[in-house]
Amino acid sequence: MRTSAPAPRIPEAVHRRRWAILGVLMLSLLIVVLDNSILNVAIKTIASPAPTGLGATQSEIEWAINAYTLAFAGLLFTAGLVGDRLGRKKVLLGGLLVFGIGSALAAESGSPGELIAYRALMALGAAFVMPSTLAVLMNVFERDEQPKAIGIWAGGVGLGIAIGPITGGALLDHFWWGSVFLINVPIVLVALALMLWLVPDSRDPAPGRLDPVGVALSVVGLVLLVYGIIKGGELADFTDPAVLSTIGAGLLVLAAFVVFEKRSDHPSLDVTYFRNKVFSAAMSAIALVFFALMGVTFFGVFYTQSVRGYSPLQSGLLMLPLAVAQMVFAPRARLVVERFGNKATTTAGLLLVAVTLAAFATFEADTPIWLLEVVFFFMGAGMAHIMTPTSVVIMQTLPREKAGSASALSNTFRQVGGALGIAVLGSVLSTAYRNGIEDKLGMLPPGLRDTAGESIEATLGIAQKFGPQGRALVTPADDAFLHAMHVTALCGTGVALLGAVVVALFLPGKPPAGQENTRETELVATAD
Repeated sequence: MRTSAPAPRIPEAVHRRRWAILGVLMLSLLIVVLDNSILNVAIKTIASPAPTGLGATQSEIEWAINAYTLAFAGLLFTAGLVGDRLGRKKVLLGGLLVFGIGSALAAESGSPGELIAYRALMALGAAFVMPSTLAVLMNVFERDEQPKAIGIWAGGVGLGIAIGPITGGALLDHFWWGSVFLINVPIVLVALALMLWLVPDSRDPAPGRLDPVGVALSVVGLVLLVYGIIKGGELADFTDPAVLSTIGAGLLVLAAFVVFEKRSDHPSLDVTYFRNKVFSAAMSAIALVFFALMGVTFFGVFYTQSVRGYSPLQSGLLMLPLAVAQMVFAPRARLVVERFGNKATTTAGLLLVAVTLAAFATFEADTPIWLLEVVFFFMGAGMAHIMTPTSVVIMQTLPREKAGSASALSNTFRQVGGALGIAVLGSVLSTAYRNGIEDKLGMLPPGLRDTAGESIEATLGIAQKFGPQGRALVTPADDAFLHAMHVTALCGTGVALLGAVVVALFLPGKPPAGQENTRETELVATAD
């Protein structure tokens, strides 16, 4: 009796158009990344008084960023499960539509509070886009092509980083600040049309149940924790009872979340995944590197625009080496992994990021700008050699049908790491700046001193109103900001070094020749 050959895992028609599908997925990913990288160059403009901007304080700017990252991170895992259950294509289409509507509303915000609310709506849509792109990718590429496809997908992040600041700078040079959000709308329309045409639907044949209690606990815990950290930076006092109680409440709720998830029979975060040291180390590396880098991005814009005097467009162009390095190295990082292994590649990437962060602690107001470009290039190269190998480790740890969950979990850790990075390093920056400028504000009326101490942009904005007397504040403001930037950069360096230690201890080394693809990770057996 003849046995028929097993049917291929992926239908032939889908396999033939897999690279076109990858292009559509990267376009969908692009708008999520583009939004954050565009916002980076618009931070100073939004902080400017009306009608130029919204007159947002530094803490309001942090919330405009973190409203997005927290809602995004809190909903990612549920979004992955919904995609596994309802179909990834349907979830992608719905997420893109909500993101486009949120972008249009954010562009018309009349106050910082409205901007924060509409950014959260954008995050709701983005949360359903990001995990589904990687989940679809894992279901249209065979296992041997997945590392290459993931490398190209990661390169799309670099493309977004490149296009975002330049596009944002060009828009701010010619239009009002809201144009940086409105630009998302035509991209969404193109992505929706291409997705309807090209992308196949897929789902998990045995999807998990949704976990609303777990989602609520994780979001409430993270918001309380981040709010307390940002408030501590705003007050320049982390011993304030309100700050301590808010941070403590956030930690307690997050602890309750972990206990609840451990006991639940349908957890949104399956803690058994973390019994695998390789999986845990890869997740930690992603969270720690984004913790460090998001904080640097936050102060980098004020350094180039407020201290160095570059326009938003010029500031965007200055970040081009970071993006070029990501685009060049991310698709090729798998070749480095094949030669040297995950441990050596990721450890070297984190050490390189640590060195570039430490370099910011040496920058002054007159540092040659080509040095900043070199630092950005090597930072991008380091990022590329972290993201690609860790993404491959995480995505190949779980079975193909759990791709949505694996993608959501990795992006959750990335976003939580970034949100905490902005909160913690932003608060370090705010505290160090206020402590450095406080005794120089005596010339100002008492009612303005507290506002002027919030950020360099607040100091410079108030100084402009006082003519020659106010100009005397410019140099002290620059000096206080540079000192604060140096302190913050060194904190980021320490975080990146911690990440390097974690991956050096727990990620696998290069397997013996001939055994690269013969071994499945331990986690699948552990989770069964």
